[in-house]
Amino acid sequence: MSQEQLIADRRRKLEALRALGVDPYGRRYDGAWANAMVRGHAERLMLDPGQTASDAPVRVAGRIVLLRDMGKLAFLHLRDSSGDLQIGVSKKEAGEAGWALFKLLDLGDIIAVEGRIGRTKTGELTVWAGGESALTLLCKSTRPPPEKWHGLTDVDLRYRHRYVDLFANPDVMRTFQARCRVIECIRTCLREQGFLEVETPMLQPIYGGAAARPFTTHHNTLDLDLYLRISPELYLKRLLVGGMERVFEINRNFRNEGISTQHNPEFTMLELYQAYGDYHSMMEIVEGMFTRCIDMLGGGYHRPFGGYTLDFTPPWPRQTYGELLRRHVGIDLRDREAVRKRAESMGIVARLNRKPAPGPPAASRPGAAIDHAVLVNEIFEESVEPHLTGPLFVLDYPAELCPLTRRHPNDSSLALRFEAYIAGMEVANAYTELNDPAVQRDTLSRQLEGEGDETMRVMDEDFLTALEYGMPPAGGLGVGIDRMVMLLTNSASIRDVILFPLQRPLPAERLR
Repeated sequence: MSQEQLIADRRRKLEALRALGVDPYGRRYDGAWANAMVRGHAERLMLDPGQTASDAPVRVAGRIVLLRDMGKLAFLHLRDSSGDLQIGVSKKEAGEAGWALFKLLDLGDIIAVEGRIGRTKTGELTVWAGGESALTLLCKSTRPPPEKWHGLTDVDLRYRHRYVDLFANPDVMRTFQARCRVIECIRTCLREQGFLEVETPMLQPIYGGAAARPFTTHHNTLDLDLYLRISPELYLKRLLVGGMERVFEINRNFRNEGISTQHNPEFTMLELYQAYGDYHSMMEIVEGMFTRCIDMLGGGYHRPFGGYTLDFTPPWPRQTYGELLRRHVGIDLRDREAVRKRAESMGIVARLNRKPAPGPPAASRPGAAIDHAVLVNEIFEESVEPHLTGPLFVLDYPAELCPLTRRHPNDSSLALRFEAYIAGMEVANAYTELNDPAVQRDTLSRQLEGEGDETMRVMDEDFLTALEYGMPPAGGLGVGIDRMVMLLTNSASIRDVILFPLQRPLPAERLR
């Protein structure tokens, strides 16, 4: 039958259920066991093939994902968030009313079953429905699930119809369960170290704290342009000034930029600050969080990701930005002529000259020369990052790229910053924080004058005022939660670990 015919058939069954006095959209149902609990209990019972337990019946609930009607006997597979479980239904046991209800069930319906745990003659764990009231319809599905229950395989539809993807593809459910466990593990890890979880504004009058283009909105009552935050950094540092010495936020950030397997405009970031720490303290935290989450998930420190086998065993290697640039590109980051020639040969200069101006406030000057540090970093991203299998800490970035970072004590052209790379992806970014208000004003002013990344050319006077009251020396860290979950679950795309990733709207004809 066509999709339209299948839907029409299900709607006829819905009306037939109503004629039988059955509410097709169910009611409260208490006492249901998770399918995993039933499996665990069955293991303890140690039933033989063909044996049924004599203890009290159990209650289960879930979605029908397999249905085999053998005349006077039927088997269903119910799926809940913990997995699948076989249900046996006998026409004799169900009685006339129960069997009539069963005959109106379809794949995708959500039902509850009360019955005794047993094993079939072949040893299959089964809950045998017992009595006329053993089957309870909780929700009639009027749209059929993916054909033959082989799963939703079209990648675009999987992301658009995540509600189907979750119940049709058990691996997807397990990935998102792992994501929830990872986030909870991070929270536990940080709380044990004395960090407080805080909340900072998502709507900001001045965006800052990262090199990115913001989304812009407008508050009507105040007649004020606002920006969805690109980072909570400057607000979290204000809390250090206020005396909250260890703070973190697992937050939603928004960056008005491209979409790829590694980027989504809305993403989840862990950001934390530790008074009296530095970027070495942050390395210890990154290693500790990853190893703690791996221990929680299981599977060991050697883990597959795409074509790699990654070794998360701490301590992770450390190498400087300059060393890596020399090794993979053969140039010194201070050699301006060599950098420009390489950038021109790679097409970087031409591409940056075509690049649109950043979102408001647009402070860059049209036709201004491209900054040396920006060219170096473009070369690094294209020619070095793909080789960083890691896990690896890349240390000491060009200072012009890091206006919020303390300078290296032995070389003021470098910043005390690291990025952690795994499988060619940046997963963490950390600083020894700059807390000298005069130096901070100078670095932000240089950004406004055209140095460094064009998307960081903003001045936050209130933040500078906060620094003048005194911010303790500190380490600061940002970790991309989505990318972290990708790595720990062997997920190829960031869209595989975001429940509802941003998608281009479908044409009207595809929505029907």
